[in-house]
Amino acid sequence: MAGEFELTRDGVTLSGEEAGEGPAVVLLHGLTAARRYVVMGSKRLERGGHRVVSYDARGHGRSSPAPAADAYAYEDLAQDLGGVLDELGIERAVLAGASMGAHTLLRFALAHPERAAGLVVITPAYDGERAISDERLERWDRLADGLRRGGIDGFVEAYGDPQVDTPELARTVITVIRQRLALHEHLDALADALTTVPRSRPFAAVEDLAAIDAPVAVVGSNDGADPEHPFAVAEAYADTIPGALGA
Repeated sequence: MAGEFELTRDGVTLSGEEAGEGPAVVLLHGLTAARRYVVMGSKRLERGGHRVVSYDARGHGRSSPAPAADAYAYEDLAQDLGGVLDELGIERAVLAGASMGAHTLLRFALAHPERAAGLVVITPAYDGERAISDERLERWDRLADGLRRGGIDGFVEAYGDPQVDTPELARTVITVIRQRLALHEHLDALADALTTVPRSRPFAAVEDLAAIDAPVAVVGSNDGADPEHPFAVAEAYADTIPGALGA
């Protein structure tokens, strides 16, 4: 089983692809990324006997904009995930996601535990009220405004100099940002997502994750070029989710 698919729900057309046969694994990307940015082109899951599904979140990649500028909340994103599972006839799946994708699958698993065969939570960032501090929201708003006014160049200008150790690494960070943004067909929709997603709560507090009843692996990051995803947040998730494995 392989190929691209589109499905439409609540006025949003989601673009995705699937490959392989066996137990389902659904991949969810982060904010400003697209579906290729979860396993980065690796085919090991398919070759290992899994049905692998990935899709662009609303307003990202080839998927269409949401019907309203504020319809990028985790409630909307989790409902899209459910819609993908339903459309493809998948009752239960391992859900693997990075950042926004990680928060989306956790919200979905809390609401629909019977559909989560397992969870892989990669580089989470949400830690309650601190995650939606005024300082963080102002930065996301600057990025959104830069994208609206100047496209990819405007986003890069608003992003500023990467806080990394060497000029070579800084150039690499900017190159990767440009490559990610170039995959999106609707930059205004992406700007709306940049404004809405950081203000959305996938759950009320990290303590809510104690209700997760599925095998879980939490993957944190100590990458200095990625300050938006503190390793301490991943540690807190791993400590809170019963039986979670931390990496």
